[in-house]
Amino acid sequence: MSRALVITCSDRAHAQVYEDRSGPILRDGLLGLGFEVDAAVIVPDEVEAIRQAIIDGVESGARVVITTGGTGVGPRDVTVRATRDLLDQEIPGISEAIRAAGAHKTPQAWLSSGLAGVARREGRAPALVVNVPGSRGGARDALTVLGPLLGHVVDQLDGGDHPVDPV
Repeated sequence: MSRALVITCSDRAHAQVYEDRSGPILRDGLLGLGFEVDAAVIVPDEVEAIRQAIIDGVESGARVVITTGGTGVGPRDVTVRATRDLLDQEIPGISEAIRAAGAHKTPQAWLSSGLAGVARREGRAPALVVNVPGSRGGARDALTVLGPLLGHVVDQLDGGDHPVDPV
């Protein structure tokens, strides 16, 4: 069973001003997909805190790391900045699909600048890192997109072959 990590990036959830709403949705969704997942790690909207949480996740063996929150255009939305230089390879189609799934419900989904890609750390298995919006709807939209992909992505990261098209 592969491990996954959810990182909630929120000043207010970190300060316990309010309860993390999107992290538990992502955790439950990943559990339902067969991943081993602990409770979400909650960090403030600070580049170094987010960056270190992602590094710690990959170094601890997580094969999928999903951050939630901090993907908008506000001054404290720094998750993308914290993530970008950790990715060895971006996978823009994943983020585009998450935005498109959300845009069917709200035009604000187009404002998300979230990234998706592969992070590699010396001596560790590579991980898929995905930034998703911090809303419950954004978390659900992300799971809709990621659900059918995650098993295949982890297999590919481990050197698996592509399925043969029978036609």
